[in-house]
Parts: sequence; structure tokens; C-alpha cells
Amino acid sequence: MTLSIYLAHLNPVTKAHVEIINELKSNTEVRVLPVIFRIDGNEVNSRSFPFSYELRKKMLESVFGDSISIMPNYTFYSPFAKYMPPLLSHYSWNIKRQILDGIKTDYFTYTGDKAEAFVLRLYGLNPKVGQRKETSASFVKQKMFESAAGKDTDWENYVEPEIVKIIHANWDVVKKFANSPDLTYRILGMKFPSTGFW
Repeated sequence: MTLSIYLAHLNPVTKAHVEIINELKSNTEVRVLPVIFRIDGNEVNSRSFPFSYELRKKMLESVFGDSISIMPNYTFYSPFAKYMPPLLSHYSWNIKRQILDGIKTDYFTYTGDKAEAFVLRLYGLNPKVGQRKETSASFVKQKMFESAAGKDTDWENYVEPEIVKIIHANWDVVKKFANSPDLTYRILGMKFPSTGFW
């Protein structure tokens, strides 16, 4: 069976992400790789990336159980600038090797971002560009931050009930980043934390 590799931030996992994974599951074996950024072995979390890999994995498992594979292979190590420029930096090729680790079958990578698909194509990662869903994780995240600041929002409507419980159980994470500045760089369809970039 063909393997689909879903590369995404998943911060948080929304109903749109669940819809995409279910669509992929209908025809392929699914491997989800939530992006991770690390400085000296520690994961970088911020307003744009509030939930840790372990929490995002827990969110995915609460909905899909073991019907999909969830792996930490899509990991960037500080300084993140060393991966630039793509193709010319030998570090950037490490990401391809990490993504394809252990894969010995037909595969494609899935993305909803055309700029990211362009880069994935340059690396020979067989991208398939899906239709971007109306509701983005950034939209849901903003509603969560507004809720943490005391505003009445409907963020829970955009997240599966199992994941809502996980977020509520870790509401201190949302509160921690609710008033933080959004310190990120967007390069070729990919967001990087500014902390640890250089």
C-alpha cells in the first residue's frame, strides 16, 4: 500500500487536520510527522508553536489510536539558519533523510501549502498538494489565546472533543503564550522560531 507522509505543525490538531488524515487513510497508510524545533536538545515552544511534540502526539492518538504512525522525524536543530538556503545547505538534505527513514515503499508527502510543495518537489519528496481547509490552526490558536485572556470564543467548535479535553488539561500552556509576541520567520512556506534561528 502507498504511504502518505503528512508534514504539519499541528499546533493544535484541529478538525481540519482530522479531516485531512481521514481522507489520506481512506486510500493509504498514513505517517504523521509533526514538525519539531530543538535548541540543545530541548524543544522550542512559543506563541506559534505552543504545544510540545508529546502533547500533539497525544492529541492525534486520542482520535486515531494506532491506526496511523506518529513519528518525530521532522525535526530541525538550532541554529535553524544552517538549513538555508534549501538544496545548497547539506543540513537541509538531512531533513529528507529523516523524513524517509525506514521507508521502502511507494510514498508521497502531503501538504496544503504550494510554496512548501515546491520545496518538497526540489528534494524529490513526491509532494501532493491538497486543498487548504477553510479553518487554519492559526485561526483556532488565536481564538484559544483570546479565551485565555477572558474573551468568550468558540474555539472548541473547531477541535475534536477528545482533543478539547487534552487542551483544557494543559490550559496553562495556552495561558503562558497568550500574551507573548509572535516571534517567527516564514521562509518558503515554512515557519521557523526566531529564537534559535541564528
